[in-house]
Amino acid sequence: MSDAMIECEGLTKRFGAFTAVDHVSFSVAKGSIFGFLGPNGSGKSTVIRMLCGILEPSDGTARIGGHDVVR
Repeated sequence: MSDAMIECEGLTKRFGAFTAVDHVSFSVAKGSIFGFLGPNGSGKSTVIRMLCGILEPSDGTARIGGHDVVR
């Protein structure tokens, strides 16, 4: 088991033919501070919504504390 609190691998979200998030991968170590920056429309809110379970990813995996938020 890794020491990452948040792990995303190949996280993708499509709305029809539009790809809002395209294969995003990152990990955040337990106890660290992580900034999530980007221009308007780059998919930041969509990634957070997938991590919270509000949106279901089209592809990829996301885990928080080792628990799969997609399943």
